[in-house]
Amino acid sequence: MAVATAPSLNRHFPRRISNLYSRVKQRRPWLPPGDATLFNSRRNWDSHLFVYASSSSSPSSSPPSPNSPTDDLTAELCVNTGLDLFKRGRVKDALVQFETALSLAPNPIESQAAYYNKACCHAYRGEGKKAVDCLRIALRDYNLKFATILNDPDLASFRALPEFKELQEEARLGGEDIGDNFRRDLKLISEVRAPFRGVRKFFYFAFAAAAGISMFFTVPRLVQAIRGGDGAPNLLETTGNAAINIGGIVVMVSLFLWENKKEEEQMVQITRDETLSRLPLRLSTNRVVELVQLRDTVRPVILAGKKETVTLAMQKADRFRTELLRRGVLLVPVVWGERKTPEIEKKGFGASSKAATSLPSIGVTKRFCL
Repeated sequence: MAVATAPSLNRHFPRRISNLYSRVKQRRPWLPPGDATLFNSRRNWDSHLFVYASSSSSPSSSPPSPNSPTDDLTAELCVNTGLDLFKRGRVKDALVQFETALSLAPNPIESQAAYYNKACCHAYRGEGKKAVDCLRIALRDYNLKFATILNDPDLASFRALPEFKELQEEARLGGEDIGDNFRRDLKLISEVRAPFRGVRKFFYFAFAAAAGISMFFTVPRLVQAIRGGDGAPNLLETTGNAAINIGGIVVMVSLFLWENKKEEEQMVQITRDETLSRLPLRLSTNRVVELVQLRDTVRPVILAGKKETVTLAMQKADRFRTELLRRGVLLVPVVWGERKTPEIEKKGFGASSKAATSLPSIGVTKRFCL
C-alpha cells in the first residue's frame, strides 16, 4: 500500500547561481517558459528568476564587494548577487541588493527578476503585504506568469497567507491593476472542460442583437397601429411581433448571463483545484512531492481526522495493501490540529545555510484546509 504524509516543512532548495564573471556571448535571462500553463505536471525547481551576468572578466577575477561604488554596479549584477546571498540564508542583505537593482534603471527583464525575488525575500521574512505589492507590480507591468507563483516552493508559506488569496482573486478577475495572464489561462482550461461555450455566448449575443434591431423598427409601427387611421398596420399583428422580439431579447440575455455565471463558477473551481494541487506530500520513502506531480500516475485519497481515527483507518487499510497498489491508490493521512514547528538555531550575524534550507514552514492543518 502506497502511503504519503503531509509534511510540516516544505524544504527550501538552494538555487544554483551561475558564475557572475563567466564569459557569455549574449545577455540571456532565465525565465519560466512563456507558454507554460497551469496543466504542467513537471516541477521546475529552479523557479527563481535571475539574470545571467554578461561581464567579460576572467573567471579567476574576484567578485566585487557589495560596498563598491554605485558606478560599477548594474541591475543584473545586483540581482545575481542578491540570489547568491539568498542561497546562503542572508535574506536581509539579498533584499538590499534587489532594491538596489530597482534603483539602477533596470530593463524589463531585470525589473521582473528583481521584483519577483524581492517578493520571495519578503515571503521568507513573513511580510505578506510587501510580497503581494511586489508580485502585483511584476504581474501588471512585467508580464510575470501567475503559474510561476503557484509552482515556486519558496513561496509555499506565502500561499498559505490571506494576502495570497486576495492576490489570487484579483488575478482571477483580471484588470488593469494586476493584468489578465492568469484569467486567460483559466479561460483556456474552462473552454477545455466546457467546449463551445464561447460559440454559444456569441450566438446568444447575436440573436439578442437581432431581436433588438427588429424591435427598433417595430416600435414606430406599433405606435402607428395604436393611433389608427388609413394605412395603419394591424394592431394585433404588430403587438405579436413586438412581444416576440421582447421575449427573444429576454431569453437570449438570460442565457448569456447564465453562461457567464457558470463560467465564473467553473473558474473559481479551477483556481481552487490548481491551488490545492500544489500541496506537498511526504511519501513513505521520505521524498517530498506535490499533488500535481501525481497526475496520471496515482489516485491520492486523503484520510483526514483525529489521530486515533486516522491511525485506525490506516491499520484497516493495511490488509488491502496489494490491491491498493495494483489500482494505483495513494493513501494520504492528515491529522487535524497536529502541527510541527521547526526550530531554527541562529548563530552570529545573519542566518546559516542550514536555516535557508529549512524554510518556508507550512503546517499540516493549514495546508489541507478544504
